[in-house]
Amino acid sequence: MGNSFNTAKHLQVAGNQYRYHSLKDFAAAGSYNLDRLPFTIKVLLENLLRKEDGDTVKRSDIEAVAAWSPDQDQSGEISYSPARVLMQDFTGVPAIVDLAAMRDSVARNGGDPAKINPQIPVDLVIDHSVMVDYFGQTGALADNVKKEMERNRERYAFLRWGQNAFDNFRVVPPGTGICHQVNLEYLAQAVWSQTVDGEVWAYPDTLVGTDSHTTMINGLGVLGWGVGGIEAEAAMLGQPISMLIPEVVGFRLSGSLSEGITATDLVLTVTQMLRTHGVVGKFVEFFGSGLSQLPLADRATIANMAPEYGATCGFFPIDQITLDYMTLSGRSAETVALVESYCKEQGLWRSNDLPDPTYSAVLELDLTTVKPSLAGPKRPQDRVLLENMRIETEKVLPEVDRDKGVAIANSNDLLNHGDVVIAAITSCTNTSNPAVMMAAGLVAKKAVEKGLSQKSWVKTSLAPGSKVVTDYLAKAGLQSYLDQLGFNIVGYGCTTCIGNSGPLTGPIAEAIDANDMSVCSVLSGNRNFEGRIHAQVKSNWLASPPLVVAFALAGTTRIDLTSEPIGNDSSGQPVYLKDIWPSNEEVAEMVALVNAQMFLKEYAAVFSGDESWQNLAIPDGLTYSWEPESTYIRLPSFFDHLEVSKSYPGIKDARVLALLGDSITTDHISPAGSIKAASPAGEYLQQHGVKEQDFNSYGSRRGNHEVMVRGTFANIRLRNKMVPGTEGGVTKHLPDGAEMSIFAAANNYRSENTPLVVIAGKEYGTGSSRDWAAKGTQLLGVKAVIAESYERIHRSNLVGMGVLPLQFVDGKSADSLQLDGSETISLPSVESLQTKQLLTVTINRADGSKESVDLLCRLDTDQEVLFFQSGGILNHVLLELMK
Repeated sequence: MGNSFNTAKHLQVAGNQYRYHSLKDFAAAGSYNLDRLPFTIKVLLENLLRKEDGDTVKRSDIEAVAAWSPDQDQSGEISYSPARVLMQDFTGVPAIVDLAAMRDSVARNGGDPAKINPQIPVDLVIDHSVMVDYFGQTGALADNVKKEMERNRERYAFLRWGQNAFDNFRVVPPGTGICHQVNLEYLAQAVWSQTVDGEVWAYPDTLVGTDSHTTMINGLGVLGWGVGGIEAEAAMLGQPISMLIPEVVGFRLSGSLSEGITATDLVLTVTQMLRTHGVVGKFVEFFGSGLSQLPLADRATIANMAPEYGATCGFFPIDQITLDYMTLSGRSAETVALVESYCKEQGLWRSNDLPDPTYSAVLELDLTTVKPSLAGPKRPQDRVLLENMRIETEKVLPEVDRDKGVAIANSNDLLNHGDVVIAAITSCTNTSNPAVMMAAGLVAKKAVEKGLSQKSWVKTSLAPGSKVVTDYLAKAGLQSYLDQLGFNIVGYGCTTCIGNSGPLTGPIAEAIDANDMSVCSVLSGNRNFEGRIHAQVKSNWLASPPLVVAFALAGTTRIDLTSEPIGNDSSGQPVYLKDIWPSNEEVAEMVALVNAQMFLKEYAAVFSGDESWQNLAIPDGLTYSWEPESTYIRLPSFFDHLEVSKSYPGIKDARVLALLGDSITTDHISPAGSIKAASPAGEYLQQHGVKEQDFNSYGSRRGNHEVMVRGTFANIRLRNKMVPGTEGGVTKHLPDGAEMSIFAAANNYRSENTPLVVIAGKEYGTGSSRDWAAKGTQLLGVKAVIAESYERIHRSNLVGMGVLPLQFVDGKSADSLQLDGSETISLPSVESLQTKQLLTVTINRADGSKESVDLLCRLDTDQEVLFFQSGGILNHVLLELMK
C-alpha cells in the first residue's frame, strides 16, 4: 500500500480500527485544494495513493490527478486498480474459458498453471441464460428454470469447476437475480476492506464488470464501469487498467418529479440530453439539490444507462440516502458506520450545504420539466413523448397496406402493423426500482378492476431483477393482478432485454412472416437495438414498467395514450390511461412496505443454489478436461502463438470484409439472441448433431469459438453496403464478386493469405461490452477496423485482441472517399508504434487509381501499444507470467 506521501493513518469506527490513505493529509502536505475536485477524481486519487509503487503508479501520476482542473490537458495516462470484478454468465463463461486455456498454455510450456488465478475478488452472477419459453401461466417460472438447466448444464458445470479450481472466484447460481441488482442489493459495500499483513485497510469500493451496465452501482456511490471480458480478465490477473485522466461532466439536478412521472421518464430524458452533448469516454457526475429528492433506486436507474448516454460512468456521491438504502437492503450496522465515517473523513460525503465541485462542463435539468416518455424504435437515446407515440410509430411503418389487418389463425382477431406482440417488464434498469414496479402492479390492479385485459396477440412477461421484488409485490397484494394480465413471473434474469424473449406463439409468428408485418415490442429495458429483442420484431420501444402494462392492454403503439381510450370497461365505457394510473401517494404507500427482512431472507444463502445446481457433476483438477466433441465449451486458439514484436509489419492489399454505416452496435457485430438454422453457426451445430430446438442462443455458446466466429457480423439486421438491398451477414468475395456469408468469405480470404479490414461510420461498437465482437473479428482475419468514431469499450476490446483501430480524420469518411468495398487497403510498416500517431493508408481502387489518406491510430495509451505489440492484452499478461 503506497507510502511516498506518508498518508497512511488509522480510523476508529465502532470499536474497530482501519488503516487508510488520508486525502486530507495528502492535500495538506502538497498544498492541494481538493475541496472542489469531482468526487470521482478523488476516488481515482485515493486509488493511486494506495497503489503507488514507483513503476505502474508513479508519484507524478498522483500529482497529475491531484491537479485535475476543467481546462487540464486530458492526455495523462494512469493505471487504475479496481477492488473487484463483476461478471454475468454470457461474458463470464468465455472469460473463464480463457483463463482455463491460459492454464493449459502455461502447463504446456513447463510452468505452474496455478499462477493463472484471480488476484482480486471476482463474482459471477448467472442471469443471462433464462429464456421466455413459457409465459402467461402459473407454472411459467418453474418450466423456464427447468429448461434453462437442461440447455445449460454443461456451461454451468464448467462454472462450478471454475468455482473450485480458481481462488477469489464466487458464482451466484441461476434463478437468483440480475448481476447488477444483486450487486446493488448485496455484493457492493460502498467502502471496501481488506486485511493486508495483519491490518485491515479501508478504501472506496470500486469495480469493473464484463457487462456495460456495471455502471448501475454508481447509484450507490461505487465507482464502476463496464469493460470487455478481455480487459476484465487482465484485471483479475492483477494487471491495472490503463486509462486517460478523464474529463468529468457535471449534471445538475434541481426540483422534484411531478405527479405521475417515473424514474424511467427521467432516465430517458437524461440519456437524450447527454448523448446530444457528447460524453463518450468521459465521466458524468450528478450534483445539485435535486439529488436529495431522488431515492437510491432512481439514482441506480439513471446510473445504469450510462452506456446508453455514452459515458464511462454516471456517478452519484455517497450521502444520507445511500446509508438509508444500505440499511434497508440489509447491510450490517458496522458496514454502514464505516461508510459514513470513512466518506466524511475523506471528503467523499455529499450534502446540499457543500460547494459544488468544478466540472469540465455542466448540464442542468429541472426535474419538474420531465414528461412521460418512451425511447425507440431502435436506439435508447431517441426519446419520444408518450403523446407522440402514434405519430412516431407511423413514421416507420410501411406505406402500402399499413391499415390493413391480417387474420390470426384460430382467432377472431386481426394483427395490424404497429401492434405490440411483446410486452416485457425486464432488465436491471427498472426492476431494481420498487417505485416503478409497484406502479406497474397498481396499473394492473386498476385495469383488472375495470374489466380490462391484455390483447391476445401480446406476449407478456415479468422477469424481476431479484427475488426481493417478488416478496414486495406479493406483500402489496399486486402480483395476483399482474398474473391476471399475463405478467406472470417467467424467471429472474435479463430475458427479453438481452434477446432471450423466446418464440412467439405459432399463429402470431406465422402471420408476421407470411405478411411481413411491422410489429413492435415494448419493454422496460435499456437496449432496443435492431435484431436484439426478437428476430420478427422490427421496432422496439423502451418504457417504464407501468407503461409496459398499459401497452399490453392497448395492444398497439399506434395510439396516443394521453388522449385516446386504452380500452372499454366491463360495461362498455371507455377507459383512459389516467383512469388506471396510480398517484404518487399510492405508489409511496406501496413502496413503504419494502423492508430489510426481505433482503436478509433472499440473500441468506445466495451462493448455495437449488438441488439441480448442487448436484451438477463437475471435473476436478487445476486444468480443465476439455471435451473434444463439446458444442458449448472448447479450447480456443488464442494462446497457441505467443510473441512480442516492437515493430508493426503493416498491411498489404487487404480486402474489405464489410463496409458498414453509422451506429453499428456490438449486437450487429456479435449477436446474443437466437441462432438461425440456415446461418453458418446453425449449420455448424447441425453438423455436430445439435437439433434446432437445442441451439440455445449465441450468448450461451460464447464458450465455443467455432460457433462465435460463425456468428460474427451475423445479425439479421446488419446492412453491408457492399451488397446493397440485403440484410444479415452477407458480403462479396473479391475480385470475383461472388455473394456469400461473411464467414465463408473470410475462410476463402484466409486460404488466399489475404488480410482483411472492416470500414464503418460513426459510433462503431455502440452497446454491450461484448468481448466476442472483438474476438470474432480477430478470428475472421480482420487486421484493422477503420471507423469515423468508436465507443469506448469496443475500441479497447479490439486493441485487447490485437486488431488495430484506426479513425478517419479531417472530415474524411467512407462516403466522402466514395468507397464501395471493391478497394484494397495497404498500411505502411512502422518501426516503433506510438500512441495516437497518424498512419497513411493507401487506397487502391478497382480502376487502378490510388489515393493516400491519413488515419489516426487509436492506440490511446502506452500500455495499449504494449498490449497490441504482444498480439493482445491476455497474450501480454501470459508472457509476463511465464517470464
